[in-house]
Amino acid sequence: MDARLNYFGSPTAGKAIKHVMSAGRTLKESSLPAATQELVALRVSQINGCAACVDMHTKEAAAAGETAVRLHLVAVWREAAVFTAAERAALEFAEEATRVADGAGGVGDAVWARAAEHYDEEQLTALALHISFMNMANRLNIIARQPAGAYEPGQFH
Repeated sequence: MDARLNYFGSPTAGKAIKHVMSAGRTLKESSLPAATQELVALRVSQINGCAACVDMHTKEAAAAGETAVRLHLVAVWREAAVFTAAERAALEFAEEATRVADGAGGVGDAVWARAAEHYDEEQLTALALHISFMNMANRLNIIARQPAGAYEPGQFH
């Protein structure tokens, strides 16, 4: 299976994608915990059905020391006892921010308040931007039909 598009192969798109990738690297350097970033990236990608991003973020999280049990339970995090209260708040925030078209109207006040109990303003900003970035990356990969399975940890760093 080959991707429909090679964003890096287009002069205009290639320049834009390089800026997008730079923004993603900047977000990784934020004070939002790296494990939280990978769990959120994985959950957003699962919701959106982005196989390439699920592949990437599962492998990146595992390479960073995340356990297989936690990675397998991200899809059912509400029923899993392996996530911290802060991680659960971030995953809930990610779900509401990703499912804006489902009629929920975005991130509700109660969800925001739960996230704010665990993250300061800098981290909340990073979380919101990270979720938005992942939604964009998912859509780019879905449009291109980017295949999953070949990603190697660190490939885009």
